Amino acid sequence: MAITAINVRNQFKGRVKAIHSGPVVSEVEVETPAGIVSSVITTRSVQDLALGVGSEVVALVKATEVSLAKL
Repeated sequence: MAITAINVRNQFKGRVKAIHSGPVVSEVEVETPAGIVSSVITTRSVQDLALGVGSEVVALVKATEVSLAKL
């Protein structure tokens, strides 16, 4: 199955910079032109996607809320 269209507008193409694996969930750091995007996904998904440092990925971000704090 190939994805031919998706409704997520915030897409960041990049490469996996680091994976911090845990027994259940893992944090995947993706280096993009916009900066580092971190994703927490199941460790099983990391394995199923065969992710490793250097893997080319697209980070898809869909949020219902973005909070800001004044510095």
